[in-house]
Order: sequence, then C-alpha cells, then structure tokens
Amino acid sequence: MKIRVIRPIIGLEAEAGLVEELSPVAAPGTEISEVSVDKGPASIESSYESALAAIGVVAKIVEAEREGVDAVIANCMDDPGVEAAREMVSIPVIGPAETSMHVAAMLGHKFSVIAVLEADERPFFDHATKAGVASRLASVRAINIPVLELQDRDRTIRALVEQSVRAVREDGAHVLIFGCTGMAGMAGDVEEGLRREGIIDVPVIDPAVLSFKMAEALAGMGLSHSKRTYPTPPKKEIVGY
Repeated sequence: MKIRVIRPIIGLEAEAGLVEELSPVAAPGTEISEVSVDKGPASIESSYESALAAIGVVAKIVEAEREGVDAVIANCMDDPGVEAAREMVSIPVIGPAETSMHVAAMLGHKFSVIAVLEADERPFFDHATKAGVASRLASVRAINIPVLELQDRDRTIRALVEQSVRAVREDGAHVLIFGCTGMAGMAGDVEEGLRREGIIDVPVIDPAVLSFKMAEALAGMGLSHSKRTYPTPPKKEIVGY
C-alpha cells in the first residue's frame, strides 16, 4: 500500500521528521512518501494562505493517483483543496480537520481544538459546522506560537499542556485535538503533562497520525469518497492553469 502526504507549504525542511513519526504506526508493507507543493506559502495561518496552497495540493494529489498511490493526506488542519481534489481523483483524500473532528465526536461528548493562533477560532468553528459537529465543539484555544516556531518542542509542549488543561477544566472538553499537523509526535508528552495535572481520562488526538491511519484503513478496505457527492468536473476552457 502506498500512502502519500501532501504538504501544502513550500519545502520539506520544517517537517523532515514526519515520515519517521508515521513509520512506527504504519501497517506492514505500507510505503509512505511526502511531497510539498511547488508554489505556495511557507506556512498556513489564514484562509488566504490556504487558498494559495489549494491549487498546488490538488495538482499533487492528481499526480499521486497517476503514480499509483492508494490514498493521500492534505497535511494541514485547514484541509486545503480536499473537496476539489476529491472531484478530480478516485483514491481516498483525507483532510485532518474533518477526520479529527468526526473521530473526536465518536470518542467523547465535547472536544476542544488546541490551535496555533487566536485567529484560528473562526476557521475551526466553520470546519465543525460543515462537518455537522459544531454542537460538540467546546472551544478553540490558542498556544500563540507561530507554525514556523513549533519546532521549539519544549516551548510548544508546555503551551499545549497549559491550554489543554484549561480546555478540560474551564471549557468542559472530553477530547482534545491538536490544531496543527506540525504538532505531530507531541501527543504522548501532552498526555503526560495532563497526568501531572491529575487529568488521566482525556484522549489527545494527533491529526497527522490519525489521518495517516484513516488513509490506510480506507485504502485497505477499498473505500473512497462517493462520486455522486464529488462528481468529476465537466471539461471546459480554463485560462491560466
């Protein structure tokens, strides 16, 4: 099985360890590859930047299907280009925000997103509304560390633990979701931080890992999106692309 991670930002350096994070949880025989868009932003922290990235994401997903990849992940919590890509391909296209919110709603009554910036609040409530789980979203809390600074692991984990504790105690969250796939690999550390605060019964969802396992599951079962929901666009003249 071949799973491809599409990074909707330029360059592979910032998350060079993502394949290493995913490899230990991969099923035997799963091959993981990772590519970045050719043009786009260095990080996505706004709807504008997500829109800039979306076209490149779709192009890379179309390319992946042609190369025989079995499932793809648009590796950003804004799910850039996911719906458009589903119209263009038949293989599973996974959006981390959509996937994480649906699973969180399965695991608990209320969930909170621990986001990067305060400006992320509106987009995550929009995602929850679109996914039909807005009534289950307890809160969106921000660690206020820019995406490009998340590699400062100790600082990021401290902030994640602080806001996670507040989400549980003040907002009533029963499940927590990381608000950026750049936080991959930090769930265990955050769970340990919660335990030190006496919180031992709240699942922490790492969207990067969850999306990968969902991609594996759907591809392994031969399931993908309905083309009645995501029909192939009609052929017509398109200028500039």
